[in-house]
Amino acid sequence: MALYITDECINCDVCEPECPNGAISQGEEIYVINPKLCTECVGHYDTSQCVEVCPVDCILSDPNHPESQEELMQKYNQLVQQSKQSA
Repeated sequence: MALYITDECINCDVCEPECPNGAISQGEEIYVINPKLCTECVGHYDTSQCVEVCPVDCILSDPNHPESQEELMQKYNQLVQQSKQSA
């Protein structure tokens, strides 16, 4: 399942550069995660890098976007294909 950032975010800027898919961006008040781009780092790393670096533990699994490991891997593969086509 994709991740999301709670309102406990302190805008510390450490999560955005860690995302290999570019899923994290600055929202109106706090950082946000685009569920269409978030693979929980499946295909890149063994753990979600944004969760690893977040100093306030405000990045959680998004219950509104449930996905299995297989679905996350499929999304990763689609993102890689799109990236190759646009290059």
